[in-house]
Amino acid sequence: MQHWDILLSNQVNKKAFIDTLLSAEAKEELAVFNNQKGILFSDIAIEKFIEKEYQYDTVEASPESHRQLRTFSSGERKKEFLKYCINQNPDFIIFDNPFDHLDQASRVLLAQSLEKLTDTIAIIQLVNRVADVLDFVPNKAQIKDNSFELHPISKTENHFKTLNTSAIPKAIEAHNFHESVLIKMENVSVSYDDRKIVDNISWTIKQGEFWQLIGPNGAGKSTILSLITGDNPKGFGQNLFLFGRKKGSGESVWDIKKQIGIFTTSMTDLFQKNHSLEQMILSGFFDSIGLYNQPSALQTKIVDQWLEVIEMNHLKKKRFTELSVGQQRVALIVRAVLKHPPLLILDEPVEGLDDENVDLVIQLINTIKQETNMSILYVSHRIESGLAPTSVFELLPKSTGSIGKIKYHSELN
Repeated sequence: MQHWDILLSNQVNKKAFIDTLLSAEAKEELAVFNNQKGILFSDIAIEKFIEKEYQYDTVEASPESHRQLRTFSSGERKKEFLKYCINQNPDFIIFDNPFDHLDQASRVLLAQSLEKLTDTIAIIQLVNRVADVLDFVPNKAQIKDNSFELHPISKTENHFKTLNTSAIPKAIEAHNFHESVLIKMENVSVSYDDRKIVDNISWTIKQGEFWQLIGPNGAGKSTILSLITGDNPKGFGQNLFLFGRKKGSGESVWDIKKQIGIFTTSMTDLFQKNHSLEQMILSGFFDSIGLYNQPSALQTKIVDQWLEVIEMNHLKKKRFTELSVGQQRVALIVRAVLKHPPLLILDEPVEGLDDENVDLVIQLINTIKQETNMSILYVSHRIESGLAPTSVFELLPKSTGSIGKIKYHSELN
C-alpha cells in the first residue's frame, strides 16, 4: 500500500490531475493506483454531496445521526464525509487540501485521523502549501505544470518584501468619513432559533488599524462580518455603530457598503466572462461585476498605476479567467481598494494558494498597510509569517455563545 503527499503549484490543472487518478490513467510511480478503486475527499465533493442530499431529501453521509451533511459545522462535515468515504471501501482516497478552512485544533484531529487511516487505506494528499505536507507520509513529490511529472519537493524560502515599484495611487475622491472610530460594538449578541452564536461582543475598530479576526470553526466569524457589513438584521436595536451611525438610525446598506472594500474567495466565481484584467479592476470604480461604463482617463491612469504596484502591467489585456489563482486574488484585492475605502475586509484571502502566490498576496497587504490609512480586517485561521497585524481579536466558543477577547492590540501613535 503506497501513501503519497503531492505538492501542487497553482499553475496545475488540479481537476484534470485528479481525473487521471480516478480514471486509471495515472503515469510514472502513480500508475500503481490504476487498477484500484479511488474516491475524492474535497470541499467541492462535500458541496456536491450536500446538494444531492438536499435535492433528493436523503441522509447518506451520516445515516446513524439522521442528519443531512449541511446541518454540521465545517469541521464536523469533514469528519462525517470522511466516514462516508471509508464506508465505500475504496482502495485509496484522494485528499484535496483537507486542512483548508479548518482551525488549528481541527487540523490536528484530522492529521491524526489520516495517520490512523494509513493502516487500512492508501492516501494521496494534494496540497498547495509546503507546511501542509504530512511527516508520516513516506512518498513525497511536487507537480509544477500540466505534464503532471513528479519532481522532488523543493522547499523555497519565502521572500516577503514590500512592493515598491511606485507609490500607491491616491483615491480620485477623498472619503467623506473622517472620524477615528469606524466600527464600535458594545455588548452585541446574536442568536438564531434560541441558540446564541455570539455573546456580549465589545470591539472597536479605528482608522488605520490592522486587525486579524481569529476563532475556531463555528465560533461566529461570519456572523461578526455580516454585522460589520450591515447585512445582518440582528444588528438592529443593539449598540452597534457603523461609520458614526447607530445601526437602524435610517442609514441604508449602501451607505455602509460604500465605506468598505471587501474580498472573499467566492468573488472569483463572479468574474467568469471575457473581461481583461484591466477591465475587471476598472469595474471597481462602478461597483459592477464587469465593465459596462466608459472609464475616464484618470480612472484608467489610476488602474495603470496599480498594475505597476503589483507588477502586472504586462498582463493588463489578458483575460482575467486566464490568470493564475494568485494573480486573480491580487487583482480582486486591488479592485476592493481602488477608492481607498476606510475599511478593507479580507476573508481568507490566501486559502487554496501555493506558497509563491501567498507571498504575492501578503506583499500587497503589507504595502496597503504601510502606504495608506485604510483599516484592514483580515480573517484567517492561519497566522502567516510574513504578515504583521497590529491587533488580534479572538472569538472563544462557550455553551452560551462565543465571547470576544482582544488577544493583542497595539495602539497607534
